[in-house]
Amino acid sequence: MEIRTFTEADREELRKLFERAGEGAPTASLWGHAESEAAIYLYPYMELEPESLFIAVDDGVMVGYLTGCLDTSSFPSEDKLLEQAVRRHRLLLRPRPMAFFARTLIDTAWAAIRRQPTASGFTDERWPAHLHINVAPEARGKGAADGLMRAWQDRLRQAGSPGCHLQTLVENTRAVRFFERMGFVKHGPTPLVPGLRHEGRRVHQQTMVWTP
Repeated sequence: MEIRTFTEADREELRKLFERAGEGAPTASLWGHAESEAAIYLYPYMELEPESLFIAVDDGVMVGYLTGCLDTSSFPSEDKLLEQAVRRHRLLLRPRPMAFFARTLIDTAWAAIRRQPTASGFTDERWPAHLHINVAPEARGKGAADGLMRAWQDRLRQAGSPGCHLQTLVENTRAVRFFERMGFVKHGPTPLVPGLRHEGRRVHQQTMVWTP
């Protein structure tokens, strides 16, 4: 298993991997439109911080990736990227994204009535870095995820970062166990993630943090 940083020559293959890498996970696709999701969770990392984008290659085939950012405060917010994606791809005119956003509004109202918190971004100077990681189904258990995470943690140490955070789902127990094995610990509450469903049920955000 080879772990290396992203190069421009990887762009097209990585875009294809983005669509299939999360298969089987609760967040495999958020609203069913891969190009707009890539505009939030992949393309900005290619353009703004390619040195923090790591790729796993098995026998010449790209099987996993990790997108990272050393300082979340200097990176476009997820809300801003989402607004841009909605406009650029006319998501409000597409059935699947529209259904997702409608559920989001319903869930947000449902949580407000019950005075329950909903998922949000994370800002804490103790853990300014963040990451997203995905591995194709055929490469799980082969060391791709471990290799990607170790490469990212090495970069954080070399950069002198005080720490890193990530946000996953309480219901994604496989991911939570993996992150714990890599030294991350659960942090804060577990609010509702509006709009998202897994096996027909609402899901909840789990923030986790790591300190070198």
